[in-house]
Amino acid sequence: MAGKLYICPTPIGNLEDITYRTLRILNEVDLIAAEDTRHSLQLLNHFDISKPLTSYHEHNKDSKGGYLITKLLEGENIALISDAGMPGISDPGQDIIAEAIENNIEIEVLPGATAFVTALVGSGMDTHKFVFEGFLDRDKKLRRKRLEEIKNEKRTIIFYESPHRLKETLKDMLKYLGNRKITVNRELTKKYQEIIREDIETVIEIFNNREVKGEFVLIVEGFSGEVEEIGKYDDLNEREYVIQLMEEGINKKDAIKIVCKDRKLKKDIVYKQVLDL
Repeated sequence: MAGKLYICPTPIGNLEDITYRTLRILNEVDLIAAEDTRHSLQLLNHFDISKPLTSYHEHNKDSKGGYLITKLLEGENIALISDAGMPGISDPGQDIIAEAIENNIEIEVLPGATAFVTALVGSGMDTHKFVFEGFLDRDKKLRRKRLEEIKNEKRTIIFYESPHRLKETLKDMLKYLGNRKITVNRELTKKYQEIIREDIETVIEIFNNREVKGEFVLIVEGFSGEVEEIGKYDDLNEREYVIQLMEEGINKKDAIKIVCKDRKLKKDIVYKQVLDL
């Protein structure tokens, strides 16, 4: 009989935030898989938990994943923990969870501390609908491309960011998203927790005048303006463009005029393509 994979959230800062249930499971399992064994050993020692510990992280997930699945299929119960918060959120935990599901291994996810939910609730922004973006790409071009793609997102947007990329990310947000409300959460639940509720321009000024330390959760106000429809027909050829306009209620003659003006084409070029309509 296969064992069970327990997904165990750990405190994001304050050790008092661990649950009784998580402590019980960590004491009962056969093996604990941790993102950073040295970091997790401090947590386990604090709560007098002595269990075999193995590493499972981004750089060994392919090889170690197979090892953990084998152990589970042999009947061992395994707890998966990350450095902080819920495993599987912006970390390789999602991979071992998917592998366990493929192998019909039972999974039990324990509730507990999660940084982005804590930050969202404390932001004062809309919590009815929100989207989690996690870490933006380290590559400057890909980061900016993603911000361009989500600039019209109306839901509250949640990001994670590291200290050495914070300033550049804020500048890109201002350029591509505009000067919106933002809540910057630094070192949540820890001794030097800091929460700044301002607009993006003000936050840039704040961090330009100080050294950036700690881990960040950024809560950004969703887009509240009117979505520009410029370029909505760019993927259509001239014939498809005319047909689309006609389906929207525009007569053929006027549709041809619109397409000619938009594409800077002579009328006879477009007309020949839609003779049969």
